Formats: sequence, structure tokens, C-alpha cells
Amino acid sequence: MPKIRTSKTVAKRFKVTAGGKLMRRSVGLNHLMRRKTKSQKRALTKGSVLHSGDRQRIVRMLGGIS
Repeated sequence: MPKIRTSKTVAKRFKVTAGGKLMRRSVGLNHLMRRKTKSQKRALTKGSVLHSGDRQRIVRMLGGIS
């Protein structure tokens, strides 16, 4: 049986927390920033937790980690 390879593109985009949750980057920070308030932009800099429906697929791409 061959080794499970980690998808490097997925490894760059997702981080595993100490509790085992997967964090992703928030969307909406690339353009059209003038219409967003300062507090909206600050809130978007924090990552968000990945939904549970996507978790199994992403963990498989990470090589079964967590």
C-alpha cells in the first residue's frame, strides 16, 4: 500500500488547532475594501473554523492528520 501523500496546497490553506479544529482564512479581504467598515475588516483578519461537513475531506487531503 503506498504512502498517503499530503496535499501541499491544502496544507498551506488550513491550520489544525491544538483542539483538533481546522482553521481557514476568511473570505472578503482582497478587494472592495472601501465599503467595509474598520471593524468589519478587523474581524475578517481572524480566521474562521471550517464547517464539519468539509472536515473529513480536508483531513484526508492533509494525510489523515488530526
